[in-house]
Amino acid sequence: MSQTLSASMLLAVPLAPLAGSALAGILGTAFGGNHIGRAASHSATILGVLVAFIISAMTLQSVMVDGAHFNQTLYEWMVVGDLKMEVGFLVDSLTAMMMCVVTFVSLMVHIYTIGYMDEDDGYNRFFSYISLFTFSMLMLVMSNNFLQLFFGWEAVGLVSYLLIGFWYNRPTAIFANLKAFLVNRVGDFGFILGIGLIAAYGGTLNYSETFGKAAELGSMGFPGTDWQLITVICICLFIGAMGKSAQFPLHVWLPDSMEGPTPISALIHAATMVTAGIFMVARMSPLFELSDTALNFILVIGAITALFMGFLGIIQNDIKRVIAYSTLSQLGYMTVALGASAYSVAVFHLMTHAFFKALLFLGAGSVILGLHHNQDIRWMGAVRKYMPITWITFLLGSLALIGTPFFSGFYSKDAIIEAVHASQLPAAGFAYFAVLAGVFVTAFYSFRLYFLVFHGKERYDQNPDAHHDDHHAHDEHGHHHDEKPHETPWVVWLPLVLLAIPSVVIGAMALMPMLFGTFFDGVIHVDHAKHGAMTELREAIHGWVPMALHGFMTAPFWLALAGVALSYYMYMVNPALPASIKRAFQPVYTLLENKYYLDWINENVIARGARALGTGLWKGGDRALIDGAIVNGSWKLVGWISGVVRRLQSGYLYQYALVMILGIFVLMTYFVWLNK
Repeated sequence: MSQTLSASMLLAVPLAPLAGSALAGILGTAFGGNHIGRAASHSATILGVLVAFIISAMTLQSVMVDGAHFNQTLYEWMVVGDLKMEVGFLVDSLTAMMMCVVTFVSLMVHIYTIGYMDEDDGYNRFFSYISLFTFSMLMLVMSNNFLQLFFGWEAVGLVSYLLIGFWYNRPTAIFANLKAFLVNRVGDFGFILGIGLIAAYGGTLNYSETFGKAAELGSMGFPGTDWQLITVICICLFIGAMGKSAQFPLHVWLPDSMEGPTPISALIHAATMVTAGIFMVARMSPLFELSDTALNFILVIGAITALFMGFLGIIQNDIKRVIAYSTLSQLGYMTVALGASAYSVAVFHLMTHAFFKALLFLGAGSVILGLHHNQDIRWMGAVRKYMPITWITFLLGSLALIGTPFFSGFYSKDAIIEAVHASQLPAAGFAYFAVLAGVFVTAFYSFRLYFLVFHGKERYDQNPDAHHDDHHAHDEHGHHHDEKPHETPWVVWLPLVLLAIPSVVIGAMALMPMLFGTFFDGVIHVDHAKHGAMTELREAIHGWVPMALHGFMTAPFWLALAGVALSYYMYMVNPALPASIKRAFQPVYTLLENKYYLDWINENVIARGARALGTGLWKGGDRALIDGAIVNGSWKLVGWISGVVRRLQSGYLYQYALVMILGIFVLMTYFVWLNK
């Protein structure tokens, strides 16, 4: 029997992290007088997120066991005609799952930050930011209307700007956060257009009311064209997802965002912010199901992102950037699943990916700490014997990432591949090739990273940055670069262990309930008659054990194994081979090194073109036409007319009489001529 959840309990979920953020950000910084110290700041924020996680877990249990739900308006902000602008929550299985993922990963990041940011002067400010980010993300996933969704959407973008540029004295960090902010504005422009079209033609911002009018919207045409209105709405909404979830070509901000501290890479760019677009499209499944054009567009964009962003991960030498390009590729996999109408599979991969990708980012941060803030994998090696906990957890995360059978990533990634293979949409063929090839690429760059960092010879003494004079041989944290690696404190490795557990088991536990059970009933809507991917999956998958055992005989497993074997041979057995391949394929390497020249195009073509257009509009339109012709021209014309009229007003009576006589003469002449 279903029951309604408590509004006050649900309110505590986003408000608890907000309260912690306010305490740390106001009382714990110079802004509020530094009234509380580091311990109080991190305790307040961790307590807030812990409360949110406990309530989220209780909510998920109520939803799963008792069929509980919540869909109510909590506050009515304003009414404009028939359009209501409200704050409200929609809590169902999709929301409850997202609440648990966001709060659990955030809790792990908060604990991890105690050790990672221990020596940073902005300690309290950082805790305030990540707790504020958690609040923003929770408001996004819990919303029951587009207005609140857009608020959360923009809020996570704003806080990510603060976090990416946290070290604001670094020019690279300032460039990265500005880049992220501007690129996301491009996507958000499309997003707000989609919301505006729904408000204009649907007359509502509420999810339930919009879905109730989905058939009506699907039958409308876009004014002045032969396009379907629903297609325009869905593509506009997806453009917003392209920016937030870093899909080609709006992906360029995410790799540069690694300029921020490592904990935010796990929080923002692995588990929460970048998955907001995936969550949004899954939530809007009743709309997207009405447009095959939009679904094909999503398939193509996701396929390009999944494959071509993976290629870029192969040549990266910064440990965080390798994982960043892995995130881009995995987001492409999720997007492909959305395009195949396998929304539940996309959300399933979102969940499993959140755990193992947060684990990999935090593991990378642990390596960076253990190697005294060295991030270049070329100067690592044999870290395994110095950092055993980091090593084993990182290995588990890597195995999950490449889709090893029985690991969580296997179940979600293989389900995506099978769903795309079963799709009948025209773009499915290209998408299937991309996700299948992406398996090999993912395994190759993932284990290239793993082998170079944790195995092989120690290369710390070969680091060119480690052989300066005594002044430069110490980094900003006071560590000497020539020291051997060391295991990190428990506040750093404990979150790795806790994240490793779901990275291994959550896929097997959630496979059947999420994909083929009643978990998403009434939440995700699929037209099985038109889009039969999930129907075929249901017939092919009969449980987590049979699926994993069958996985050893499928193409994705052997492609992944080939990627691991090739990376082992190239970087462990024959380390001279990569340099030879680089020389032989220098043009390809140059293309990858320049990231397909998209940054160059953005900066030199689009930005300069926009600047030239703006300058032309300013000089020709604003200054010449508006200011020169309309504003200044109008007063000059009035002044000239006034000057002429003023000369006629002499004050002499005989001049006025003469003008009257001349006027009478002209009128008489005109009427005589008219009567002839």
